[in-house]
Amino acid sequence: MAEPVMVDTHVHFFGDNKQYLLSRATYEVWEYGPKENVRFSTYGGDPEDILKAIDAAGASKAVMVNLFAVSRVRDRAIADLPEGLDKYQKEEAISKIGAGMGERLKSSNVWCCHVAEKYPQLVPFIATDPSVLGVKEAQDHILEMVEQHGAKGIKVHQGLQRFYMHDERMLPICRLCTEMDIPILAHSGPLRDTEQYAEPRAYAEVLKTFPELRLVLAHMGGGAWRQTLEIARAYPNVYFDCSEIIEWTGAPNAPTDRELAHLIQDVGSERVMMGSDFPWYDIGYCAKRIMELPLLSKEQKESILGANAIRILKL
Repeated sequence: MAEPVMVDTHVHFFGDNKQYLLSRATYEVWEYGPKENVRFSTYGGDPEDILKAIDAAGASKAVMVNLFAVSRVRDRAIADLPEGLDKYQKEEAISKIGAGMGERLKSSNVWCCHVAEKYPQLVPFIATDPSVLGVKEAQDHILEMVEQHGAKGIKVHQGLQRFYMHDERMLPICRLCTEMDIPILAHSGPLRDTEQYAEPRAYAEVLKTFPELRLVLAHMGGGAWRQTLEIARAYPNVYFDCSEIIEWTGAPNAPTDRELAHLIQDVGSERVMMGSDFPWYDIGYCAKRIMELPLLSKEQKESILGANAIRILKL
């Protein structure tokens, strides 16, 4: 009997493993509370390691999401400045870094799509940020990336990028994605010491405005998972991935395995997709955790592993 198709809908990538290790050094998951024996990935985060992890898990495809956060890109660029600059040279260099953010975002998207062109297992989702590109420039760039470079979706992380999805600068982008039928994968969950840009309820306004927008909420709401069913019932065109949250079941602020399975049933298992959040977590182990969930049928679990993604994301 053929194995069910497996698609990882939430994979991060880095230009090289040095960048990944720098990011991993500051990686912290706090919203669920403490949990022992969380199983993290042993892979690096460059494209070669993604391919190794895909093969090891027996997956057919992985959605490679480009996460562009100005603060992180700026800090990395400053850290890469040559030594020996005097005060004025450094100030000038930092100013140029800030002025060049738009080109950095565009270049990172081109590189993401270029990698996916080389490896058909990878599906590119490009970044957008309303604070970096003006509305017209952002729309033109998205059109170019979709029509000429094969981008299949958009990735946003409002916690790091600090905007609401219904921000007036984002609405034209959401309109374009709705018209082009391009999905948006958005972070969801509570944020520490900031406005709650990304809790599930924060998406209600944009979903009211664009009920046909194909919006995927990552992590099923994360530490705010109790809001997820409310949004799912009100807006039937919103979908979910279970990345990260499935690794933290049983933690104080996370659902138990049974509660997560109940949530998936109530949301509709046909609206939920597997995601690993690689390279933080392991693709194959994430699939194993899905198959271990109670309550759900074997057919429902296998659809979550891949068939749902193929249909929802039109892969």
